[in-house]
Amino acid sequence: MKIVQAKRPAGENWIKNREFESLQNPLVFVFGDRKLLESDDFYQETIAAFPTRHIVFGSSAGEIYHQDILDNSAVMTAIDFETSSFEVRKANCCEFQQDSDELGKALVANLPQENLRHIFVISEGSFVNGSKLVKGMESNLDQESSVTGGMCGDNDRFEKTLVSYNEKPKEGEVIAIGFYGESLDISYASSGGWIPFGPERVITKAQGNILYEIDGMPALDLYSKYLGEKSKELPGASLFYPLNIRVNDQTEPVTRTVLNIDKENNSMILAGNAPVNSKVQLMMASVDSLVEGASKAAKKAMKNRKNKPSLALVVSCIGRKLVMDQRAEEELEEVSEIIGQDSFLFGFYSYGEMAPFETNRFCELHNQTMTLTLISES
Repeated sequence: MKIVQAKRPAGENWIKNREFESLQNPLVFVFGDRKLLESDDFYQETIAAFPTRHIVFGSSAGEIYHQDILDNSAVMTAIDFETSSFEVRKANCCEFQQDSDELGKALVANLPQENLRHIFVISEGSFVNGSKLVKGMESNLDQESSVTGGMCGDNDRFEKTLVSYNEKPKEGEVIAIGFYGESLDISYASSGGWIPFGPERVITKAQGNILYEIDGMPALDLYSKYLGEKSKELPGASLFYPLNIRVNDQTEPVTRTVLNIDKENNSMILAGNAPVNSKVQLMMASVDSLVEGASKAAKKAMKNRKNKPSLALVVSCIGRKLVMDQRAEEELEEVSEIIGQDSFLFGFYSYGEMAPFETNRFCELHNQTMTLTLISES
């Protein structure tokens, strides 16, 4: 496996770590600030700098390049497989009347299934229900295959997110990349580090990812009461206080971020589903607990690997970045220390992360986690 990386700091040209022309048929990922990605000049400059038949774009809430976090920039990683292969498929939520479940089914149905080892998903983060997307994908997926990925971001603006494959980045797009080959060694993990606090309550009214009532009370009113003065800063303030949701006592809880609020009906729009009768609790975190969460993710991902990872695709939540602020790079340093300094780190800060729990292979949408997909060829 050959890897070429480049970064484009704000106001500068692309800076490559080696010659791109040495690659034969690379899969190219480009993550960057949404305002930069929607520029005509940026798209033309990028395809000129990295001529390939397979280039995937995604907007971010911060760009990850090795152990550095960049803003208002773009980063690129090109992967040239030696004994493995890949297929890329795309779909737009508008084509499915924003039915994320059907969109997920269609993406997987369009991917060749023979020898499919893994799917990495890059989804727009404004309209798609991530929980339904992964559920739809896995309903058509062979038991030997796994899914990880992330939902693109727009820094803390929450205006729109952009994704594309071989075209100028646009709204509503979802990309699925299938990886094939017996020589592939792919592992993954996700962990948070957030700490529940306050009483555990019950969701009494919800529809999909819209939360209406908790313990029979309007969800937004109750949530705002806990936040106090910080409620005036919603929805941005919610990134510091996500929700811990447990569907039943036998399942692992998932963390949910509030993407938006509806003051008219006192509801909250979450990044994923919040089933009725689920138990819900507020969460908070310190920098040290989030770094420890990243450490756990790296240790889980390295467990039982046959080979040292060549590349770590990193998807971490914008909420973690905001809480850690100037110390955010500590979680990347921790990951690099565990997986090996020679492994290339690359990725983005997101509006949602996709990965299975450690106890099973079924993918879940997470929020506020560090999610890793480690890739190498034997």
